[in-house]
Amino acid sequence: MTIPFAGDPGAGGLAADRLRDIESLTDAALSRLDEYALLSALVERVREVLRADTAAVLLLDQSARQLIATAASGIEEEVRQGVRIPLGTGFAGRVAASREPVILTRVDHTTVRNPLLVDRGIRSLLGVPLLVGGRVIGVLHVGSLSGQPFEQQDVELLQLAADRAALALHSLMSQDDALAAVALQRSLLPTALPAVPGLGLAARYVAGSGAVGGDWYDVFVLPDGKLGVVVGDVAGSGLEAAVIMGRMRSALRAYVLETPDPATALRMLDRKIQYFEPNAMATVLYGLYTPGTGDFTVSSAGHLPPILAAPGGQAGLLPLRPDPPIGTADDLQRRSASFFIPPGALLCCYTDGLVERRGQVLDQGMDTLAATLGKLVAAVPAATTEPVAEEACAEIMRALVGSTAAQDDIAVLVLSRLTGTLAP
Repeated sequence: MTIPFAGDPGAGGLAADRLRDIESLTDAALSRLDEYALLSALVERVREVLRADTAAVLLLDQSARQLIATAASGIEEEVRQGVRIPLGTGFAGRVAASREPVILTRVDHTTVRNPLLVDRGIRSLLGVPLLVGGRVIGVLHVGSLSGQPFEQQDVELLQLAADRAALALHSLMSQDDALAAVALQRSLLPTALPAVPGLGLAARYVAGSGAVGGDWYDVFVLPDGKLGVVVGDVAGSGLEAAVIMGRMRSALRAYVLETPDPATALRMLDRKIQYFEPNAMATVLYGLYTPGTGDFTVSSAGHLPPILAAPGGQAGLLPLRPDPPIGTADDLQRRSASFFIPPGALLCCYTDGLVERRGQVLDQGMDTLAATLGKLVAAVPAATTEPVAEEACAEIMRALVGSTAAQDDIAVLVLSRLTGTLAP
């Protein structure tokens, strides 16, 4: 039966003592900063306080819509055997689906999905949802071998334990996800930019003040000596976006070895993502730079165009027509365009976090970026052979970021073609 939760543990001395036990458990576990330690301690103490024979926590895998056994006491096989319960089925699945406590007074194959509950000889069960902001993140349940019925006071105490544990667990899991996203993203950014004759390279990556997103840049030298340049932005934020970003980066690196055409490589990436990651979406810019000649062939999947600043000219956007972003359209023929990067020029590829600000149109940010690059190129002596990419990166961040914390991730990649290199 489903038990509406009253939310009042009562004022009796015994109830107060039991409540203090639960509170002391969650407070102590919080200091460990380890969700598995918290859950292990939780099931042990809950089993003791409620005089139950078994206790278990199952956490919800939202993508698979399954509850996964994560911690257990008295029925450790649940965790060791990796028990999974589909949402809405079985005892735990019903608790999660209803978002209310459930008492089960008959435990057999007609009432539970997990055969371990029957094999263990459990005769009665009490389960409550782990809720955070009205969202179910798991289920906590206890069992009795004697069949002693669980009472309303037990329901209230178990729900209180679940509520406190859910908040602590959600906080710890969010911290872990954020740390994992940052670690993953940093591990996928180039550790060192390649050395390319006649070219200077510099880059910046800054995480936004909110959740880490899926921005990235990549630079690599291909077998034919050309330089591959990639800047991309996966929609979304957090660990999920970072994981998708990593998959896109790896897939694109494989495809660029199969075709010399940036548009074809992006088309292959789009097909892969739409098939294996149907809910993912990203903007990606991929270009090939030829050292010595200054040729730059590039294709854009919905990404902002690079900005070119050349000596004696006006800095501005490359006249590149973008195709639809990755993951948004049926398989289509994408386009590449070729440009010339003259000696002494700066080329800047970036993500929207650099130029997009609340309360101003996107063009303002791009105009500021172009003006910054133009001033830098104009100030460089004509005879210099020193790359100015690093100086340009620093000046770009000063001009467009300054002392204001970035709300969104920022990825910037600057190419500086040295003066004195020959035009084709």
